Amino acid sequence: MAPDGPGQVPYGYPGGPGGYGYPTPSGYGGHGPQTHGSAGYYGWPGLQPMPSNGMGTASLVVGIISAVIFCLWPIAIILGVLALIFGTIGRGKARRGEATNAGQALAGIICGAVGLVLGLGMLAFVIATA
Repeated sequence: MAPDGPGQVPYGYPGGPGGYGYPTPSGYGGHGPQTHGSAGYYGWPGLQPMPSNGMGTASLVVGIISAVIFCLWPIAIILGVLALIFGTIGRGKARRGEATNAGQALAGIICGAVGLVLGLGMLAFVIATA
């Protein structure tokens, strides 16, 4: 740069063409902060929110537990109903684009239904043998 002023800013120097998004001090030419960013800041654009996959995951976990412990029929029935509820909420979130695990929520619904049926079958067996 010349002693009497900036003149042409070299390529890659902050504030010049290809300045990698650094702001230029006022009075030195180049680009002001309002020409690159919409809000006067630089850096990465806004990130998308993380998906809320908790309901689908909870549905799958509770559904598997319900199907595995069907011999404890009162717990299996309760967990099966919870898996159906969580899975339905999880599928709704996936349909709206808030979650990315629609298949996991569906698997939770299926496992919850199996656990519920096995629990009810065990209840019927206990009642029939009593």
